[in-house]
Amino acid sequence: MDSENWLYSVEGTEFSLDAKWVIDPKHLFVGPRIGEGAHAKVYEGKYRNQNVAIKIVHRGETPEEIAKREARFAREVAMLSKVQHKNLVKFIGACKEPVMVIVTELLLGGTLRKYLLNFRPRCLETCVAVGFALDIARAMECLHSHGIIHRDLKPENLILTADHKTVKLADFGLAREESLTEMMTAETGTYRWMAPELYSTVTLRHGEKKHYNHKVDAYSFAIVLWELVHNRLPFEGMSNLQAAYAAAFKNVRPSAEDLPEDLALILTSCWKEDPHARPNFTQIIKMLLHYLSMLSPPESMIPSRSFASDNMVFPPESPGTSSLMAIRDDLGETPKQRWRTNQGASSSASTIATNPKFKRIVEFQVLCKM
Repeated sequence: MDSENWLYSVEGTEFSLDAKWVIDPKHLFVGPRIGEGAHAKVYEGKYRNQNVAIKIVHRGETPEEIAKREARFAREVAMLSKVQHKNLVKFIGACKEPVMVIVTELLLGGTLRKYLLNFRPRCLETCVAVGFALDIARAMECLHSHGIIHRDLKPENLILTADHKTVKLADFGLAREESLTEMMTAETGTYRWMAPELYSTVTLRHGEKKHYNHKVDAYSFAIVLWELVHNRLPFEGMSNLQAAYAAAFKNVRPSAEDLPEDLALILTSCWKEDPHARPNFTQIIKMLLHYLSMLSPPESMIPSRSFASDNMVFPPESPGTSSLMAIRDDLGETPKQRWRTNQGASSSASTIATNPKFKRIVEFQVLCKM
């Protein structure tokens, strides 16, 4: 298994997954479920004694549904395997038998959305907010350098490490060739952060494709940055669709009047109506670093840029499965933290194999028939 490459056909183009990314199911153990999406369920797991997150993709029932989900699975694996960065969730591998599985880093800090909600009514220190924004910008710079447009950048798709010092992008968005309808349903709440050029009246009604480029992500980044600084929902008082209409047809933007001039300039340049006038993420990073250098805060106020998280993992899904990860109960614990408290961390495959909370993936497949 480990020595064999996979061959896929993604939109008519043959794709080969390097053997180093091929998961050996004999060493994959599935634990408690920690999340669920429309097309997949996410579980805590172990792979070769690593703590991991395991996304098991529903194959579907009809031939058309199966083909569509297998193609999406192949696209996601292809994307994950070619993009590695300290501010992107770490891809560990995938396998397609006995079930379609993607194994990634487990992040325990929760979504940026939940972090901000828990912080309200207080605001983050400006240097902390800008530090998080730098993490996001660096992740986006990496994606764009590989020709990937995210298209769904928002706090629900950004995950913090357990120490709450680093943000990672957890959902790489839909493949570029997929319809806008699939990625901008009202249920996802995406409209509020989505660039105006991604939709028009016709697009909103019928999900028709519209021409755009990577600058759509700069707009979304500006809205996220505004939210980081203010810790308020952008376009307050409006529904997602009302916010989309106001941004697209009335050129309405959140107010930047109360911000320092240099920070306001970053926001207003990123959410300009003309996509070509927006900066790219290399330029955005330079602007953020320049602004951060002028703050000169006490060292203790700046979150350390701790990028290594070799013992944690998270699986992205398109669209919006990031909110499934690190779900916390009323005690403020993640399922993983509860398991550690009650069971203790297992360090060997033999211990895992005898733990009733974990099942081998080959034994687990019967439970995954959707």
